[in-house]
Amino acid sequence: MAKLKLGLPKGSLQESTVELFKRAGIRVLASERSYFPSTDDEELEVMLVRSQEMATYVEDGLFDAGLTGRDWIIETGAHVKEVCELVYAKSGFRPVQWVLAVPENSPVRSVKDLQGKRIATELVNVVKKYLARNKVKAKVEFSWGATEAKAGILVDAIVELTETGSSLRANKLRIVDEVLASSTRFIANTRAWKDPWKRKKIENIAILLKGALAAEGLVGIKMNVSESRLSRVTSLLPALRKPTVSRLTEDGWVALEVIMSEKEVKQKIPALKRAGAEGIIEYPLNKVIY
Repeated sequence: MAKLKLGLPKGSLQESTVELFKRAGIRVLASERSYFPSTDDEELEVMLVRSQEMATYVEDGLFDAGLTGRDWIIETGAHVKEVCELVYAKSGFRPVQWVLAVPENSPVRSVKDLQGKRIATELVNVVKKYLARNKVKAKVEFSWGATEAKAGILVDAIVELTETGSSLRANKLRIVDEVLASSTRFIANTRAWKDPWKRKKIENIAILLKGALAAEGLVGIKMNVSESRLSRVTSLLPALRKPTVSRLTEDGWVALEVIMSEKEVKQKIPALKRAGAEGIIEYPLNKVIY
C-alpha cells in the first residue's frame, strides 16, 4: 500500500495540531514517549519532530509533507512547496510574532540603538537579515534556551517568539519592534508534489485541515418557519451566504438552515423564537469547506 510520510510538530504545537487533525477527521494517537504516533488513516506514516527541523527534512525528502512555521522555512532557507497556510498556534487562532525586546529600563528605543550591541535569539539568520535591512551591525548569537532571562544581563536585547506578549511582560521586557510574523504552513517535498498519488493525498489533507479551521467558532442552526414570517426571520440571520430554504410537507412552512458565529447564538436564538421560528436546532461543525 502507498504511504505518505508526514511530519507533525513535536513540542508546543503538538497538542493543538493533533486536535486540528481530529476535527479534520484524522485521528492521531501520540503517547508522551513516542515519536511515532498511530493514526486511523492507513495511508499515513507519521513522525513527530521539532518545527525547527521540519522544513529541512521535507526538503531532503525524509518527509513527503509536514507542518511547520513560516519562520523556520525562512530561517533554514529550505526549498519546499507551501501547500497552504494554517493559522493556529499554541494558545489561539492567530499568527505569532518574533519581536525585538529589551529590559523595561533599557535606553534602546529602536533597532538603530543596537549598533555594536549583542542580541540573543533562536532565529539567527532572520535576525541578521533584519539588522542588515536596517543598516545595523550587531553581534547575533544563538540562544539554546532561557532567552528572556538573558536580556540586560548576558545580552543587550533578544528576539523572541510571542503570541500574547504576557511572558515578556512577566519578565519585565519591552517590545521594541516586530521582526517577523509567522503562522503554520503545510509544506510538501517538491518531488513528492510531482507524484500524482502523493499530491492528491496532500491536497486532500489540506482541504480537510482548512475546513476544520474554517469551522472554528461556528455552529449550524436549523429551524422551521411559516412563509408568512419568513422575511422577518431571515432578516435576523447572519449567514456565510444566503440561508438554505427547503419546503416542508406541510403547506405554508419552510425549513431554514444557516451557519453563524457561536458567539451570536445566545442572542439570536431567543430573537428567532420571538420572530416566529420553531423547532430550532443548534449543532456543532467539524469542517466548513468553501
